[in-house]
Amino acid sequence: MFEIFVRTHFSAAHYLRDYPGKCEHLHGHNWDVEVAVAAENLNEINVGIDFRDLKQMVNGILKGLDHINLNDHPAFQEVNPSSEGIARYIFDQLAGQLKDSFPGVSPLRVTVCETPSSCVTYRPAR
Repeated sequence: MFEIFVRTHFSAAHYLRDYPGKCEHLHGHNWDVEVAVAAENLNEINVGIDFRDLKQMVNGILKGLDHINLNDHPAFQEVNPSSEGIARYIFDQLAGQLKDSFPGVSPLRVTVCETPSSCVTYRPAR
């Protein structure tokens, strides 16, 4: 099994509904994102998934989150756009894309950082 990961970022605003503090007010972050996938096998050129392909998928997902108020995004109408919610959203979106395009490659984890010292990693229970 190979673990392949890419790092990228996006900028967006959000607020946390019912949060008992300053985060209940609209504010923004430059979010850092790390996505790791597992490749069971390597292809004919000894690659699990091309970094370019993985980056393209992840950046496509993040394009829909970049420079918006995340609370306005359809995925966060009922769920707070917390780092936890964002990480799960990215994971779920990526899982669907990988299943369709890259059999044998599956998401392992998504880490989302609001600041260099405040991060969340989502990986589903197995």
